[in-house]
Amino acid sequence: MKLVYFAWVRERVGKPEEVVTPPETVVTVTDLIGWLKTRGEEYDYAFENEGVVRTAIDRVHAKPGTAIAGAREIAFFPPMTGG
Repeated sequence: MKLVYFAWVRERVGKPEEVVTPPETVVTVTDLIGWLKTRGEEYDYAFENEGVVRTAIDRVHAKPGTAIAGAREIAFFPPMTGG
C-alpha cells in the first residue's frame, strides 16, 4: 500500500510517500502507526503524539480503529483549521 505524508509529518518522516507491505498483524490504522514507529526514529518522532495525526484511507477520513485491508493509499497529516 502507498503511504503519503503531509506537512510536518512529511518533514519528520523525511519523505513525501512510500510503498510498504505491513505484516499481516497490522489490521487497523492504530496498528499501522504502531508498526511504523518501530521502523526508525523518524517515524517514532512523526507519530510521537498519535492522537494529533489525522488519517485518510483512499481519500476518506478514517478513525484510529478503522481497518486498512484493501486500502490503496493511506495519508497522514496534522490537524487543519479553516479560515
